[in-house]
Amino acid sequence: MKPRVTVITLGVNDLERSVKFYRDGLGFQTEGIIGTEFEHGAVAFFDLESGIKLAVWNRADLAHEAKVVQGTPNPAEFTLGHNVGSKEEVDKVMVETERAGAVITDPPHDAFWGGYSGHFQDPDGHLWEVVWNPAWEIGE
Repeated sequence: MKPRVTVITLGVNDLERSVKFYRDGLGFQTEGIIGTEFEHGAVAFFDLESGIKLAVWNRADLAHEAKVVQGTPNPAEFTLGHNVGSKEEVDKVMVETERAGAVITDPPHDAFWGGYSGHFQDPDGHLWEVVWNPAWEIGE
């Protein structure tokens, strides 16, 4: 298997609320909710960089599709990393996410490894890290 990720799908409790958060709050581009004509099919896709898509899909529908039992969400299972070019940009993005309705779980701070980061949760508890890593060059 080649390490090729093209879509990251988040299971959500309220599809419309998630679309509003990512589209209206964070400015992610989307065509909105599609697939409502199919049972278990309503989903929204957001364009990320390098052709990657972020999808939000009702948790119950995702569990149905994957044939798994829907459990209790645990935000500490993974994070989505949003890398930026400076400490100031971390601060700016964190303010933007809070205005959009995110819960700041870890305010921006100098990290033990030499970078600068903070964490927030989206309306469904998915954990994001906004981070500046001085060893990585971020292109716009």
